[in-house]
Amino acid sequence: MRLLHTSDWHLGQHFMGKSRQAEHQALIVWLLEQVAEHAVDAVLIAGDIFDTGTPPSYARELYSQLVVRLHEAGVALLLLGGNHDSPATLGESRELLARLGTTVIAATHADPATQVVVLAQRDGTPGCIVAAVPFVRPRDVLHSQAGQSAEDKQLSLQQAIQQHYQTVDAAARAKMAELGITLPVVATGHLTTVGASASESVREIYVGALEAFPTAAFPPADYIALGHIHRPQKVGGLEHIRYCGSPLALGFDEAKQQKEMLLVDLNADGLQAVTPLPVPRFQGLVAIAGKLADLPAQIGAAAALGTPDRPTWLEVTVAEDDYLADLPARIEKLTDGWPLEVLRIRRQRGNAAARLAAVASETLDELDPHEVFARRLQQEELDAELQQALLQRYSAVVAGLHGETEGENA
Repeated sequence: MRLLHTSDWHLGQHFMGKSRQAEHQALIVWLLEQVAEHAVDAVLIAGDIFDTGTPPSYARELYSQLVVRLHEAGVALLLLGGNHDSPATLGESRELLARLGTTVIAATHADPATQVVVLAQRDGTPGCIVAAVPFVRPRDVLHSQAGQSAEDKQLSLQQAIQQHYQTVDAAARAKMAELGITLPVVATGHLTTVGASASESVREIYVGALEAFPTAAFPPADYIALGHIHRPQKVGGLEHIRYCGSPLALGFDEAKQQKEMLLVDLNADGLQAVTPLPVPRFQGLVAIAGKLADLPAQIGAAAALGTPDRPTWLEVTVAEDDYLADLPARIEKLTDGWPLEVLRIRRQRGNAAARLAAVASETLDELDPHEVFARRLQQEELDAELQQALLQRYSAVVAGLHGETEGENA
């Protein structure tokens, strides 16, 4: 049995105002080529198929393309819900997709047998049995109790998730006994495990509750296919517990990562091999940092990855010169004429004294409230899209307050 393990596609993601549609379209083409070249029997996507619970229409269209093309190739597909996915959105087409060789497990169920999936090989014979656990929402497995401390809540949630894994694993082994054959057992998950290395674009999913799930709490499966962490890695150095990572860089801090999917070979004796498949980079994404004098050489190197039709997306972090009020204009001048799009400029807040000196001649009387808010916002390490949203929200609040004041004075 050859399984292709991937996760965290985030279809429909808008990256600082930029669509990833072209990249995801190219990714589907590449995946289908790998499926054919390596004779893959089944594809498993371990959560965060979509970026939001209400994905745009083009993201749903890409999703449908993937399902149909894999069905045409005779390859089974198992889709698991992640913390970004809406169980309702994933579940709405579950029965229809089942007719196309796709199994959708959108959320945990009270009946563990509904989370047991037998994945077939291309010839139709059973290849492995999956204890298919998606992202586990605390409310689905745990009833809160009054008076619990934060530590008690963490322990209760960990125990509840561990118990859920045990019941699904038991149901999987009961299904195997019913079939009367020995199959390798695969378990799945969409969560943070102890020791996993995350990135900026990974949303903490158990805030205030379970921070990380212990490796020892997983059932004794032959392979454990995990999603949620975008950096590919073994968990605890164990060969059979893996994050495949996201196939696209979903943040500038992931720009230097080699993205991959995992070919997993299994038979009745268990795990035989795990082979990384490096994913090509379909869009140049580069983060550079330094003083203004250091940037031209880095900008030239980043531009070499782009074309006029598909410019490199760039993040610039400026050190020492970060106090300059006209920093965006200077960066624009440095990048002018290159196949680059600057998506974010960050100021390294390491030269507070110089920055204060530069604005010492200004007083609050010389600035309106909007300028004060905007300058304070620039000191935070936020992406451009979020900064713009906060500025718009601030303007709306101020406008509302002015409206109330005018009404009172009328």
